[in-house]
Amino acid sequence: MKKMISMVLPSLLVLSAAVNAEPPAKEPLCRACHGANGASPIMDTYPKLSGQNQGYLVSALKSYRAGERQGGMAALMSPQAAGLTDEEIDSLSAYYSSQQ
Repeated sequence: MKKMISMVLPSLLVLSAAVNAEPPAKEPLCRACHGANGASPIMDTYPKLSGQNQGYLVSALKSYRAGERQGGMAALMSPQAAGLTDEEIDSLSAYYSSQQ
């Protein structure tokens, strides 16, 4: 039993650290519409970002930034994503995918 606890505890600590990770510097831009931790959007038509697949978030933000994504929220999201670097997109995507 002690061996099992010693194996599980470090994993739980890593998971806890990821969930409670510090928000990236650009996170306030997202929070304005998607809510704290990306979990409480201000409108029903805005998606929750918390727990979203990291690869999907990266792809969506890069598509908005490149002007490749049309319709829906593109008119709102493209200007927001236009100012993000690849590193900022990666950081935001990792942060939101780790939120619960």
